[in-house]
Amino acid sequence: MENILIFGHKNPDTDSIVSAIVLEKMERAMGVNNVKACRIGKINKETKYALEYFNVQEPEYIEEIEEGQYVMLVDHNGFDQSVKGIEKAEILKVIDHHNVAESFKTDSPLEYIAMPFGCNSTILADMCRQNNIPVDKEMAGLMLSAIISDTLLFKSPTCTSADEEVAKELAKIAEVDVKKYGLDMLKAGTDLSEFSPSELINIDSKTYSTNGVKYQVAQVNTASIEDVLKDKAEIESAMESFIKENSEDLFVFLITDIIENDSQIIVSGSRKDIVEKAFGVKLEDNMACLIGVVSRKKQVVPVIDKNI
Repeated sequence: MENILIFGHKNPDTDSIVSAIVLEKMERAMGVNNVKACRIGKINKETKYALEYFNVQEPEYIEEIEEGQYVMLVDHNGFDQSVKGIEKAEILKVIDHHNVAESFKTDSPLEYIAMPFGCNSTILADMCRQNNIPVDKEMAGLMLSAIISDTLLFKSPTCTSADEEVAKELAKIAEVDVKKYGLDMLKAGTDLSEFSPSELINIDSKTYSTNGVKYQVAQVNTASIEDVLKDKAEIESAMESFIKENSEDLFVFLITDIIENDSQIIVSGSRKDIVEKAFGVKLEDNMACLIGVVSRKKQVVPVIDKNI
């Protein structure tokens, strides 16, 4: 069999990249050697910090796959969030912590593992335990980094007791202080100075479609929302261009303060009314503050979907 490609979603976050790397190691430990971790997007600064800290090379970038390519998906299942050509791939395995997307469909049976944890790497760590797969310092450090990232250092409402318990064990193996390392890593990801507005809205951006409404939710973490809003006009212009190019109805840009645990949103598109209804806010200059909102998966997307 040709190489089996393992990859996460577009605009990958730390969990998506880590999950691909760790699953490759797990598969090899179980005797499957023709596997290869890949990425389908640019690595962000937070992920780069984690990879460099634990001296792990970033996965190879792939833009498209050929028909019949064997693949394993991590940290996503929706085809609209996956690599070009995924509809014609042979999907062998999915390991995910999201809901099953409407766009997910396979012609053949597959192994599908999904758990309602705050991080996909928590599932992988648990699988290592169940299958007696040894976890070295590098694997532990990467999975810990992913958990910290996805749960915003355990402050996100998506965080579960399993995430915290697994993180505690991984920190021992990785030989790091969770709080110090976690804050350093998160802060590394908040340096947005080098990104253009169009790059900024694509750092961590996902497409959704509900009841005929196609929309985008992008998120960036920062220690200063005001610094991001200095380029608000250019960001809105980039959002509007994205909507036009991708035939979308709505774009929500979530700017999350990792210190205060609140988010400011900028909204563009023809269906801004959905956001106002969903969150009970009145947009002023296309913006609103969402107190206590930090999770796209749990606090934003489900609320929008219920109001479409």
